[in-house]
Amino acid sequence: MEAQTVIELGREAIWMALRVGGPVLLTALAVGLIVGLLQALTQIQEQTVVFVPKLLAMILVLSLTLPWLIAQLSQYTTNLIEGIPGRF
Repeated sequence: MEAQTVIELGREAIWMALRVGGPVLLTALAVGLIVGLLQALTQIQEQTVVFVPKLLAMILVLSLTLPWLIAQLSQYTTNLIEGIPGRF
C-alpha cells in the first residue's frame, strides 16, 4: 500500500467522522452557548442546568438526522469495501 493511499483513506475517514458527528456537536455547542448566556444574564451559576437542555437537543437532532447518518455511513463503507481491489 502506498503512502498516498493511506493519506487518502485517512482524510476520507476524518471527513466522514466530521460529517457524522458535526450536527450533534454543533447542536450541543449552540445550546450550551444559549444556556450559558441565560445563566450569565440571570446569575444562576449551577453547572447541571445546561446538561438537560443539551442532552434533549442532542437526542432530538440525532433522531432527526439518523436516517441520513446511516445512509452516509453505509455509502462510505460500501465505497471503502468496493475500493479494496483497486487500492491493494
